Amino acid sequence: MKKWLAVSLLALWACQQTALAQQPYALVVHGGAGADPAQMEPEEIEGIKARITEVLSRGLDQLKSGQSALRVVENAVRDLEDDPWFNAGRGAALNSDGEAELDAAIMDGSNLHCAGVADVRRVKNPITLARWVMEKTPHVLLVGPGADRFGQESGLEIVNPEYFITERARRALRKKQGTVGCVALDRQGHLAAATSTGGLTNKRPGRVGDSPVIGAGTFADDRSCAVSGTGVGEEFIRHQVAGQISQRIRLTGVSLPESVRQTFADGLPDDVGGVIALNRKGEWVMHFNTVGMSRGVADSTGQFKVAIGKED
Repeated sequence: MKKWLAVSLLALWACQQTALAQQPYALVVHGGAGADPAQMEPEEIEGIKARITEVLSRGLDQLKSGQSALRVVENAVRDLEDDPWFNAGRGAALNSDGEAELDAAIMDGSNLHCAGVADVRRVKNPITLARWVMEKTPHVLLVGPGADRFGQESGLEIVNPEYFITERARRALRKKQGTVGCVALDRQGHLAAATSTGGLTNKRPGRVGDSPVIGAGTFADDRSCAVSGTGVGEEFIRHQVAGQISQRIRLTGVSLPESVRQTFADGLPDDVGGVIALNRKGEWVMHFNTVGMSRGVADSTGQFKVAIGKED
């Protein structure tokens, strides 16, 4: 009996390992839509592409080692928040008072657990704060001083608000309406999405865009796809872009690319932004109707691509 049980367990383990080996894994990253590559300095293009390449390489290694999609998207967005080239965390766009107000959200496609934070001013990494809200509270959205206070009480790294403000953001060398985000598929077949932003340059204090709004700029559901958006947040909220892409797949059975196409064609204005999306088959989409969107994809098939402009 014991020998039979041991053989059965060994066979079960072998089956599980085979399933893991066959399960595709992937991550897609964006660093914001709206900027015209033709108007960007070579240093900026090189810096953005180099960071996205690093994030993709690290994330792919994490997925290969068996880490969860949720952890991978959080780590990827944290890296982008820490990089002043991007409109999230350090280097965020400033409001009309010259202050940084940060928004972020994260979602686990395996169970629909999710949370967002908005108007964060002191927590170094808003995406980690969003995950803590998701896992440590019954809430889905925390804003303003209450969000910062929760981060401090939770032991997250707290910084002076000046940390987020760079000279580049002060000079507003280009219109910053971008965001950063990541969607991932892990070896267990689960999806996750994360998004973080500083919002629009010269926005009215207190303005909140789509990034922390579940179903607008961030969404993940194993039954359909994971989505992270970037662009004019008001339009993404009005059209519930991320959630709509998911629902079209679930309710009509269209493919991921077709769902994205239909969603953008169904009333979204031109030059509004873009999305990255990924499903459990490892199929991905990087779609935008602006002049550019910094983006990249890496997966278990060996595909690895980083681009900014349409010609890429």
